[in-house]
Amino acid sequence: MSNAEASVDLPAAERAPSAAVPWFAVSIVLVGAFMAILDGFIVIVAGPAIQAGLKASAGQLQWILAGYQLTYAVLLITGGRLGDLFGRRRMFITEMAVFTVASVACAAAPTTIVLVVARLVQGLGAAVMLPQVFAAITVLVPASRRHRVFGVLGVVMGVATISGQLVGGLLIGADLFGSTWRPVFWINVPIGVATIWLAARRLPESRATGVRKLDVPGVLILSLALFLLVFPLIQGRQDGWPTWTWICLAGSGFAFAFFVAVEQRIGATGGDPLVRVHLFRTRSFGIGVLLVLAVYTVVTSYYLVLSISLQDGLKLSALKAGLVYTPAAIMFFSFSMIASRLVPRHGRRILEIGAVILVAGYAATAIVLLGGAPFKPVVVIPTLMLQSIGGGLLITPAMNVVLARIEPRDAGIASGVLSTAQQIGAALGVAAIGAVFFAAFGHPSADRTHAAGHALAMASLATMTAAVVATVLVHLLPGGRRD
Repeated sequence: MSNAEASVDLPAAERAPSAAVPWFAVSIVLVGAFMAILDGFIVIVAGPAIQAGLKASAGQLQWILAGYQLTYAVLLITGGRLGDLFGRRRMFITEMAVFTVASVACAAAPTTIVLVVARLVQGLGAAVMLPQVFAAITVLVPASRRHRVFGVLGVVMGVATISGQLVGGLLIGADLFGSTWRPVFWINVPIGVATIWLAARRLPESRATGVRKLDVPGVLILSLALFLLVFPLIQGRQDGWPTWTWICLAGSGFAFAFFVAVEQRIGATGGDPLVRVHLFRTRSFGIGVLLVLAVYTVVTSYYLVLSISLQDGLKLSALKAGLVYTPAAIMFFSFSMIASRLVPRHGRRILEIGAVILVAGYAATAIVLLGGAPFKPVVVIPTLMLQSIGGGLLITPAMNVVLARIEPRDAGIASGVLSTAQQIGAALGVAAIGAVFFAAFGHPSADRTHAAGHALAMASLATMTAAVVATVLVHLLPGGRRD
């Protein structure tokens, strides 16, 4: 039997603790994680170029940015369950193909509508692909080595998050063959094709034990609940938060409650629920979900408002705006690597230190800008670096300290839930912190630089609040190195 055909979904107790990490197979799925996360951020810096090239309205541009996030958030948990049922390798390859074809459609899009639809499909591919990454690591890597590999995964995801603006700025600044923004999507194509080929040859297949069928009622109810939550968060600010947005948000609460009741009933009758509700009764997982949600409330929203501040306020090009991120990206990568080595030895304490530094970084940005310093790259770069030091120590291992304790049979569900928490957190952050930023930015007629600096300072204070919540949640996690 070839490596690609072998089933490796064994209980953790059956694995040899001294077994080596299959780094080649792990590296294949890490590429998928990098691409899925990068495409959520690389388009932020490309927004002005896309708007100019396609003559898109502000609302259309918002959907180019957020359409990916919508389908991504709604289908992550379902994607994890599909991998459990039909095979993680099969779903990884299939959805990498969907993601790659959608990237071609994005790059070649002749109109705004085509680009929006392609982004929705691209998010669908990422939503099913990403949970297979976490699940594959959980079943391929021996329990004694899993924490290290999850640390590497955290580094990959963190670097994808913070480097999206830099990569996007470099590609747009290069203006290859006069294609302006289109290379931010073309870059996915050769990487996607190579990853599909390697996965077909070298990635082992695995499925969850005991899963017999897909929980269709659970899929439909959960998808509705997530849509009712995420859609108004994306569209609400632009529309002025009309009545329908609040009705949707209230409806999502009822839909989530109904979903929990349905899942409990299915589990009690011996069925295969989409989500095993008992996972949330585990302290590390329940608090971990809230921690991931709080952390990603910080990440996406802040880089969005920072990109607007640099390009709209300071009138920097996409390339120069991307270069502003470079020192912070270096700090994030360096301290993510440090965290991956220190967390297995020192456990929660590293996350605590990172959370405090992250709060200090956002506070420093606000203090500097509100204290009268001019809004210039040389002023904010040191504070961005401080944020990245904290982010590297906290954001990188946040999901991994939770997933490292998950049994293989729950790998798809748990990874889908945590990835969904990422996206809901991102949507909440863009809605809440974006509202603070745009209210402070307003419509300045004279000094846009000063207005952008003031708005970024206010957004930094709002983001600091979310970071404080994350700090509290870190302290509520179970102690000890394994946790």
